[in-house]
Amino acid sequence: MSGWNDPGAAGEPGGSFTETTQQSWFQRLGAALTGILIGLILLPVSGFLLFWNEGRAVQTARSLSEGAGLVQSIAPERPDPALEGRLVHAAGSVRVARAPRDAELEVEPPPGTLRLIRHVEMYQWQEQTSSETRTRLGGGQETVTTYSYRRVWQEGRIDSSRFRQPEGHQNPQPRHASRAFDAEGVTLGAFRLAPSQLQAIAANEALVPPGTTVDGARYLGQNPEAPRIGDLRITWRVARPEAVSVIGAQMGDGFGPYPTRAGDRLFLIEPGRVPAAAMFQQAQDDNRVLTWILRLVGTVVMFLGFLIIFNPLKVLADVVPFIGSIVGFGTGLLAGVLTFVFAPATIAIAWLFYRPLVGIAILAGGAFIAFALTRLRRPRPAQQGKPA
Repeated sequence: MSGWNDPGAAGEPGGSFTETTQQSWFQRLGAALTGILIGLILLPVSGFLLFWNEGRAVQTARSLSEGAGLVQSIAPERPDPALEGRLVHAAGSVRVARAPRDAELEVEPPPGTLRLIRHVEMYQWQEQTSSETRTRLGGGQETVTTYSYRRVWQEGRIDSSRFRQPEGHQNPQPRHASRAFDAEGVTLGAFRLAPSQLQAIAANEALVPPGTTVDGARYLGQNPEAPRIGDLRITWRVARPEAVSVIGAQMGDGFGPYPTRAGDRLFLIEPGRVPAAAMFQQAQDDNRVLTWILRLVGTVVMFLGFLIIFNPLKVLADVVPFIGSIVGFGTGLLAGVLTFVFAPATIAIAWLFYRPLVGIAILAGGAFIAFALTRLRRPRPAQQGKPA
């Protein structure tokens, strides 16, 4: 069953499409049993991610510590043949032989620019979905999904062919795309810097080139006050530091990644005159942030794996929806307990290969959290409210 509301006028939301689907208890149970296979795949994937991440974090931390103890600061005016292949730190002013240029749109940045970034947004259709699912007596479900359409400014093209209701919501191919331009012939004293090495320097300075601009952007369309589908607005940003700092292996009159005994290949570059110690400290901080992000991702994947495996129990109990909600709470709690047991255990096992005391502490912390979760009192039926 479906229904369609007509699109609004230009500049207003583009209507909505409502679809109602029904699924019997047997269909839900079959899908839940099939989903067990997905859960059984997610569990080892999450375990591998958690284990690999800890090894990566330790290797990177050790490589950075090794590099901090080996690095030598040099004057960039002349390469020292005695330091060939050694880890060096150089900081100083940069010169640009050929600045980056956006020839397609005839934009030239100021002298000394290392990177030029073009950011293109297109006015286009975007599909949004919202669903409401009701479980009926007997275990069947009815899902009402509403697809709504609105016009937005967004980078890249949204594939309108995948919309549930593509008619009347087609997005054209943009005339221009976002792109990065790097300078050529960049030197730090007597050392050359390759374009690929400059990509680690962020372009944070806004550039407003001559031409038609609206709020700092170049507008390609008829009327910026009433944009149409396919109109573009383009902005540029540049990176033009007066000086840069580099840590890497001295290779002739250039720099390359330095292979550490710990296993990583070190190459660091930052804008400004930054001491070597500060650059290594920043890299260590970035490594810790990445480690925690991947830990969180691995833990969530493991939780979803357990939740999918236990889902058939909830579907079985959904024959009576009230009982199904209680079982669903229980399976969610069980998935959480198992996650807080196995995720820290996986992390601890990885750490035991490198730092045994930390591994033991992680195991103890995970066991404590799991024990605390098991002590949570389940809500009593009387507290859930009387059935309607």
